[in-house]
Amino acid sequence: QPQLVESGGGLAQPGGSLRLSCTASGFTSDYYAIGWFRQAPGKEREGISCISVSGDVTKYVDSVKDRFTTSRDDAKKTVYLQMTNLKPEDTALYYCAAIITSVQAMCALFSYSPPYEYRYWGQGTQVTVSS
Repeated sequence: QPQLVESGGGLAQPGGSLRLSCTASGFTSDYYAIGWFRQAPGKEREGISCISVSGDVTKYVDSVKDRFTTSRDDAKKTVYLQMTNLKPEDTALYYCAAIITSVQAMCALFSYSPPYEYRYWGQGTQVTVSS
């Protein structure tokens, strides 16, 4: 059964950095796009970044653009979210999720209808930004 496990969350000061990892297991191939989502207390979950199967396409929501960078290392079956210049409003539970697809350029900040929905989700890792 495909699984995703996030790690790297923690406490950071405003202006600081963290790198989240999303490690995949149980997938039969590397044909999956990864999205990063976050949910702050009292708010809806939002898609903040994604990376395509090929790794050539990335997208970011405006609130994290120029501060967060997504990359993937298929040899390690891991996708990273490098977060810099963190702000208190970045405090949230961060999730990664996978779309199984052979479309090399697919990258979405939300789920499409099946079969291109975010089907597999990790348990999340907490990021807290506070002084």
